[in-house]
Amino acid sequence: MSVGTRVYLDELLRGLPRAAPTLHVASVGRGENFGFGEQIGLPLELARLQPRLVHYPTLFAPAIRAQPYVATVHDLIHLRHPELFSRVTATFYATLGGVVARGARLLLMGDERTVDDCERYLRVPRAQCRVVPLGFDRALLETVTRTSGERPYLFYAGNHRPHKNLNTLYTAWSRLERPVDLVLTGPDEPDVRAKFARPDAAIRFLGDVSNETLWSHYRGALAYVQPALAEGFGIPMLEALAVGTPVIASEEAVPTIVRPYATTFPARNASALSDVLQAAIDAPGGSRRLASEGAVAVRAYTWDRFAAATAAVYHEVLDA
Repeated sequence: MSVGTRVYLDELLRGLPRAAPTLHVASVGRGENFGFGEQIGLPLELARLQPRLVHYPTLFAPAIRAQPYVATVHDLIHLRHPELFSRVTATFYATLGGVVARGARLLLMGDERTVDDCERYLRVPRAQCRVVPLGFDRALLETVTRTSGERPYLFYAGNHRPHKNLNTLYTAWSRLERPVDLVLTGPDEPDVRAKFARPDAAIRFLGDVSNETLWSHYRGALAYVQPALAEGFGIPMLEALAVGTPVIASEEAVPTIVRPYATTFPARNASALSDVLQAAIDAPGGSRRLASEGAVAVRAYTWDRFAAATAAVYHEVLDA
């Protein structure tokens, strides 16, 4: 599973006992895809438990699905941008993934955009979809540490896969007229630092970071930047906005609940992104005010709210 999917599942299992104390929830399986554990072990385990409802947290599921189930569709980036993934992956989502999606009693997703994609790519009716926005940890609001460096910086948190479109961010940053660093989570990439080197600023990679380090970098950044070609939700954008940090995101990546308070740009347009970044650096007052409004608006979107909304979908199926 990706980091985002693991966070989704961890927070759901942590929150359900509080959100739905009348439900008996069991965690089964080991997260394998296509292996013996998923295709044989998991159905046998479910046959022994005989649950009233199964929740598959992705579209990767056993070929034999005897119990009523719901499933989560985090995104369909593999179908929107098949050129960035292997043919096997895209074929799975278009065929077996579609079968799993259409067989679910209900589908859960984090954003309205994924409803559109399910209808378009998987032929799933909108009436079968339930939008449950993801959340953030309340401890984020209590963390007041603010990272400060030698120079002001822009921040990105996430993996470096092709659909994250980081080359557009690097190019836009390299054209800025002021000495502002670009800080990213993830492993160091010397080739990137060499290619986009500037005499007055630097690209810095943090590696894997703790929540506390991540949160302090949100607070200290001039802006959080998300250049991805698409996102299923995009937890870092919500987290950054929750602490009042301006969010700059591509038009196809920003979550619906964040969009009114974010500055957007066409995903592959480095010039447009550079202009937006330069404006945020030269005149930060406007973007800061917008982010402050957004911080108030999204404060309710915690993981507890997410778990309660997910439990409501379970009840909708069980009551039916």
